Amino acid sequence: MRPTVAVLLACAIAMPTSLSAQPIAYPPARTVTQVDDYSGTKVADPYRWLENDVRNDKEVEAWVAAQGALTQSVLAKMPLRDWFKAEMTRLFDYERYNLPVKRGAAYFYRHNTGLQNQSLLFVRDGLDGKPRLLIDPNGWSKDGATALAEWTPSEDGRLLAYSIQDGGTDWRTVRLIDVASGKPLPDELKWLKYSGDVAWAKDGSGFYYSRYPAPAAGETFQQSTLNQKIYFHRLGTAQEADRVVYATPAQPKLNHGAIVTDDGRYLVVVSSDAGDENDVHVIDLAKPAAKPVALFTGLKHQWQFLGNEGTRFYFVTDKDAPNRKIATADLARPTAPARTLIPAGPMSIDSASLVGGRLVLGYLKDASSEAQIYTLGGKRQSVVALPGLGTVSGFGGKADDPETFFAFTSYNQPGAIYRLDVHTGQESVWARTKTTFDPDSISVAETFYKSKDGTRIPLWIVKRKDVTGPAPTMLYGYGGFDISLTPSFNPANLAWVERGGVFALANLRGGGEYGTAWHDAGKLAKKQNVFDDFIAAGEYLKASGISTPHGLSAIGRSNGGLLIGATTNQRPDLFDAVSPGVGVMDMLRFDQFTAGRFWVGDYGYPEKPADFKTLYAYSPYHNIRGGRAYPPLIAVTADTDDRVVPGHTFKYMARLQHTPGVGEEPHIVRIETRAGHGSGKPISKTIDEYADVYAFLAYYTGLK
Repeated sequence: MRPTVAVLLACAIAMPTSLSAQPIAYPPARTVTQVDDYSGTKVADPYRWLENDVRNDKEVEAWVAAQGALTQSVLAKMPLRDWFKAEMTRLFDYERYNLPVKRGAAYFYRHNTGLQNQSLLFVRDGLDGKPRLLIDPNGWSKDGATALAEWTPSEDGRLLAYSIQDGGTDWRTVRLIDVASGKPLPDELKWLKYSGDVAWAKDGSGFYYSRYPAPAAGETFQQSTLNQKIYFHRLGTAQEADRVVYATPAQPKLNHGAIVTDDGRYLVVVSSDAGDENDVHVIDLAKPAAKPVALFTGLKHQWQFLGNEGTRFYFVTDKDAPNRKIATADLARPTAPARTLIPAGPMSIDSASLVGGRLVLGYLKDASSEAQIYTLGGKRQSVVALPGLGTVSGFGGKADDPETFFAFTSYNQPGAIYRLDVHTGQESVWARTKTTFDPDSISVAETFYKSKDGTRIPLWIVKRKDVTGPAPTMLYGYGGFDISLTPSFNPANLAWVERGGVFALANLRGGGEYGTAWHDAGKLAKKQNVFDDFIAAGEYLKASGISTPHGLSAIGRSNGGLLIGATTNQRPDLFDAVSPGVGVMDMLRFDQFTAGRFWVGDYGYPEKPADFKTLYAYSPYHNIRGGRAYPPLIAVTADTDDRVVPGHTFKYMARLQHTPGVGEEPHIVRIETRAGHGSGKPISKTIDEYADVYAFLAYYTGLK
């Protein structure tokens, strides 16, 4: 629908005036004469010093403080800042549960009454037993930024290993607790990273886990991680006595994860490098001196382990199946090719599990979930009944137990958790969220638009049902790493919608919505497709009258922060306000820090000439150009982010603020303290960040 003259006049009236008649005085940032040579191309890096860790460098610390003062002075003038904080606080204040995990007769689950900074871990003795508090992390730190991360009960439910995440770091410390008494055990394990999951031995004598060597002094939060090994920890012993079970010293970049099969007989070792492909080795735990048996090697395909029946192992794989299929391998014949059990279909397999002697497969149909149950012989048994368009997750459990649980959520549904018997297909509600708003007042619709090359891209539109004309629109995107963006509930987005705005989400290439082919179409030399898809979404939203002519904002985080940085450089005229969050902004040095080396599968290797040419062409930090007005911009990062180190955003902002000819709109950065890439962030910090960013975007897009 095209906007009417009356709507255009209303939009013109709603346009914000400048915050100040005077140009913003940005904090000074000295430049250095750092020049790097990439296959003969000289590339200047004048703000290299801003890569230094704020905890160790006083100059960086001072720059961060000055940026914080500037940003707060701008945000203080945002008229909807207090409203967004109050409304988001109201919308976040709802009781919520996480999927339960059953071990023995005990059921473990997280619960939050609404505004608790960190969710609590409870246990029930039996499905309908009385909840008993096991772990409350809210007293672990004054600012609420120390979180309970991963947790794993032993097979009999008697003990529980849990990991602690402090200040948002990716590092984990693992501790143990006796479930019956709630008393802690003396065991403590350090230097686990990205996940604190452990794999318990069937007899409960200990568990397998993956860890890295201790980092060098002063490099804890920036050093690239290498030489991960799998260890076995025997209960009651010091970590220094843990036995190395699997390591690849000749291939220090490989990462290794450990899974104990439900029968306790085998340890499945999953190894990967920088891409989605992985190798699989199996160790027979019944034979003390058994060596790893290779099932899949060469890092050629994805092999997700599901479970086993004796020596028959079940996997999800993309081998000869871009939409993925179910295959089996026989450990008794490890060199024999895997056999297809359930072939790939028109929908992409997004998840799979082996529960109760059945296979539960989650499919994606135009970025919305379906779930089907199959026998272990590959015959489809039934389709799981879902409430509507949305996202289903869960279906965990044991191979010999038909009970499983799954969650369903959507843009206007915080969700419910269901109990399912995979033998009978019988479903019942285990926990349902009580909302603080009317879900029926929110419209959720999926449409499609064409990208630059004609590719059909899904686009979700969320708004109040009584909003019938153009409205200020927030466009979100990601487009990378085979990650599918499916309908999910976010109270912050709902606040934007409740205020009369439109929330739009584009399922860009580079994600996993349509299988590995969709992912491949948006990575490496084809990364520009992702940016073209996002730009086309913005053009569609304006041309179709969904967004007001001057009311389109763009937002993304992490790889999505890169997306916003790149598309703002390429089309600063299209977006009326933007927010790149914790973004990968220097595409020539991303692989030098912490987890960056894992991303070369999607981005490429900066030192390779062909990859360098692609990366240099879109790198946000390197493609800021004067002579064109950039839209109002609020970047977001955290001073202790050790996933995408904050130096990416620091350098990008310094260059943007000090490049002549980029316009006089504010270009500011919100730098959170004691927060990482996002996980473990307390609710209070989450609400404050969203309120600041959304108030900024609202002001510059005319949301009134």
